[in-house]
Amino acid sequence: MGILRQIGEYLYLVKRDPKQERTGMMKAMHGMNRISLIIFLIGIIVILVRKLMH
Repeated sequence: MGILRQIGEYLYLVKRDPKQERTGMMKAMHGMNRISLIIFLIGIIVILVRKLMH
């Protein structure tokens, strides 16, 4: 699976593959990855806003 497709799935932009097995550990891992990706994007937006305000 490509990285961009995985990011799209984390952000609910792309539907996940129904054939792919989903275990409890896999759900937890994807949940943590989703949270970290969202926090990273918020951080980038904050940095850009601060740079543009000065």
